[in-house]
This record gives sequence, C-alpha cells and structure tokens, in this order.
Amino acid sequence: MHLPLALAVPVLLLTGWLYTAHIARSSFPRLRNKRICLLIAHPDDEAMFFAPTVLALTEPQLGNHVKILCLSSGNADGLGPVRKTELARSAALLGLRSASDVLIIDDAAFPDSMSATWDAAQLAALLARTFQARAPKPPARKHASDDNRDAAGSPPTATIDVLLTFDRHGISRHPNHTSLHHGAVAWLRGLMKGKAGWDCPVALYTLTTTNLLRKYASVLDAPFTLLRCVLHSMAAVGATEKGAMPARLLYLSDVGAYRTAQKAMTHAHASQMRWFRWGWIVVGRYMVVNDLKRERLV
Repeated sequence: MHLPLALAVPVLLLTGWLYTAHIARSSFPRLRNKRICLLIAHPDDEAMFFAPTVLALTEPQLGNHVKILCLSSGNADGLGPVRKTELARSAALLGLRSASDVLIIDDAAFPDSMSATWDAAQLAALLARTFQARAPKPPARKHASDDNRDAAGSPPTATIDVLLTFDRHGISRHPNHTSLHHGAVAWLRGLMKGKAGWDCPVALYTLTTTNLLRKYASVLDAPFTLLRCVLHSMAAVGATEKGAMPARLLYLSDVGAYRTAQKAMTHAHASQMRWFRWGWIVVGRYMVVNDLKRERLV
C-alpha cells in the first residue's frame, strides 16, 4: 500500500509541474521583438536568479535581442578574470546570441561586497551612458493634444526597450542587488525629467522577492505563484491600455529548461559551486519560477 503511494507522489508532482508550466506559457503575455537588457550585480546572478526569464526571452521565435550588463566581475575572492569567462559561458547556455551581448563593468565604484551599497546616482549615470540614445528631431505637431509634448521638447529615447533587474529587496537583500533597483529607477526618472506628455521608452521589470519558505520551495512554489499572478492580472483588467507593456511577467521552466539552468551553474560557474549552491540549484525556486513586476516610476 505504501509503495504505490510512494511511486505516485513524484508522478503527481511532475505532472503538476508540467501542467503549471504549460498554463503559464500559454496564458500569460510574452515579450516579442524587444531589445532587452538584464542588469545584474555579479557573474552567476543570471543563472541563480533569472534563468527562467532569460531562457524564455531568448527563444528564437520571439525575436528578442537579450543582453546582460553585469556591474562587477565578482572579484571578492580574487576570481574576477575567471568569473568573467564563466559569465560568457553561462550566457551562451541560456541562449544569448553572442559573447558581445555580455558587458561586464569592472569599476572600483561598484565593488563586489556584502557590505557595499552602490551609489544610485553613479549607477544612473552609467546606465545613461550605456543606453541613452541621442534624441531625434521631434515629430510635427498634428493636433492640439500634442501641446504638452511640444512643451516637453523631443521625446525621450533609449537603445533598449526593456530593463530587467532585482526589486528593492534584492531577493537576498544583498546590498549590491538592491542598489541596482535604485540605480535603474533613478536613471529612468532622470530620462523622463521634463518630458511630460511622453511615455517612457524603457519598461522596467523587477524580480519579485519572496519569503524564506517560498524561496526554498523549488517547483512547489509554482502553483502558488501562478495563482497570485492570475489574481493580479484580474485586478489589472481595464487598467492597462491596449498595446501597452504587460504589468506582470511570469516564467515557469519545464524540466528541460530547469536542467539547462542547473547546467549554467555547474558547468559554466564551476568556481562558485560550493555546498550551499548545490543546495540552491535543487531547492531554489528562482531556478524554476520567475515572476516580474513592471515598476511605476511616478
């Protein structure tokens, strides 16, 4: 009696996992034909936290161009050169087009440290230099409703459409992670300063921080996350204009994508595979589940 039950449990879990992943894939909005940048603090953040998102967005049929901007070489233990190479290997496994789509900033202003909070203004300035395009000539005014735009001059422009990063809690409350959120918000607010009447050209999505139990629930957190996203989507019906970027994104990996994410850690980031990271790639929910929220900048 106990043996059939023991055999049935993993089958039911696997079936529930695959069904939940299918629902998420078929029922939630996808980003298509977008220029996307993943902003991370250290080599391995892309695999440990954002792998479901990157694997989904780099699917060739979606037409997205995904890049990674890493704000340190992860040199806290003197392994910076090694970790740069590891990030390039991981990015290739996760579907990025080429090594040129990975940019690593090795600057003393952004040290890899559990005690260092990076300056938001410096981060914003770096993002502006990297992604802020020269403004084109403003279009001809067609009707009176364009008056506010005329007063604001030319529209804000950028060389990316979507920026992905950590939320203000940084998943693990690592100060380098939380700094990225504040720097990204500061950049986009600066980009929109004096631009009343124009839409922000960059959608900022941040990865949701969960409580400790959910953080280590692996695939068991998928149904709960799916339900929460469904409820948020129902509440947002009618609040989002047609054609606007979605308020939330949900990515649930299937077994194959999950194994690829694990491989990005074990094969690409071999220098980081200490005992606790072996545990993370087995029970960490961010290896399987990513839900991202679009940030409101007002």
